[in-house]
Amino acid sequence: MFETFAEALGLAFPWFIFAVMVLGLFGLVVPVFPGNMVIWAGALTYGLVSGFEGRALWFFVPMTLITLAAFSADNVLMGAKAKQAGAAWSSIGIALASAFFTSIFLTPIAGLIAAPLTLFLAEYFRNHQNGEMAWKITSGLMMGCGWAFVVRFGLGLVTIGLYLLWVFGNGT
Repeated sequence: MFETFAEALGLAFPWFIFAVMVLGLFGLVVPVFPGNMVIWAGALTYGLVSGFEGRALWFFVPMTLITLAAFSADNVLMGAKAKQAGAAWSSIGIALASAFFTSIFLTPIAGLIAAPLTLFLAEYFRNHQNGEMAWKITSGLMMGCGWAFVVRFGLGLVTIGLYLLWVFGNGT
């Protein structure tokens, strides 16, 4: 079937990278899993091994830009939904800083808990201890988190689609 092991490995390698990308895509269900980064790293690995010749950069550069957009989706959408619900920019900034530092000094999961908790407390005291208003704003943040997942997942699909076109499309 295959004349050499290297030939078999060469045919299997793109499919292995595809499997890693699919793992990254479905890993996005776990909020702290960097699925878009896993997808992009798979494409980078393929490019480093097979070479960035011909049309490769025409696929890899957009994949990189899409990955950067996916990274920013969380902060942009969560902040926008919280602001739309009535949050002050200062409260959003405090919640973002709290999530960042908690993620560094404790765990990323603790950072996910810290952001809404900090936003709730900041808005509770900003709104004269109005728990209902603080909850409405915190719910907006969490709604943004849900939309961010949808965006990251969609961008992950686009990135995988570009990979498939790059590797299996006609031409070199």
